Amino acid sequence: MKYFFYLMLSVLSCNSAFAKTVYVTDSMKFTLRSGESNSHKIIQMLPSGTKLTLLEQNKATGYSKVKTSAGVVGYLHTRFIQDQPISRWYLNKANQQLKLLQAENQQMKATLAELQQNNNSTASNNSELIKERDQLSTDLNDLRQTASNAIQLKRQRNELQERVVNVERELQQLKREKQALEDSTSQDWFLYGGILSFLGIFFGLLIPKISWQRKSHGNWDTF
Repeated sequence: MKYFFYLMLSVLSCNSAFAKTVYVTDSMKFTLRSGESNSHKIIQMLPSGTKLTLLEQNKATGYSKVKTSAGVVGYLHTRFIQDQPISRWYLNKANQQLKLLQAENQQMKATLAELQQNNNSTASNNSELIKERDQLSTDLNDLRQTASNAIQLKRQRNELQERVVNVERELQQLKREKQALEDSTSQDWFLYGGILSFLGIFFGLLIPKISWQRKSHGNWDTF
């Protein structure tokens, strides 16, 4: 029993040692059979380049026990397998990588074109921003000049208002002086009128008296 255990352990060790990756040769399809002869049932047809896991080899029959990536186990002629993929597999893989690189290249070209377009757009935007900045600077200078002119105009307006107030005050003073002069003139005319009236009355009373005295003297001279 002990020897049988060691025998089974040796067999399992051999199977583990043979568990490595191999590939079907050429560009044909090969039969994966259920046993180690051409008379056994065909399990699957394997195209060239199929990736297999080698489980064991039998040099006496010329068959190898293999397992597909789908888990199917069968037997295949040892001469139809090799340790490295066939050239066609490398070519297909290279073509796939080439297509992938070409796709990446196209994507990079598209990205580069988009970046260039964005760069041109950014440059155009920068140019527009520079123009807008210059225009804003000009407007700001105009506003400053306008503000300065407004301040100057406000100062001039205040000065003019002050002058108008002064002129109005002088005008009111002149009006008062004129009114006072007119009042004084009216009083003078009233005084002159009173004097003239007095003189008229005086002479009115005096003249008849003089005439009577003359007549009296004339009468006395006659006597």
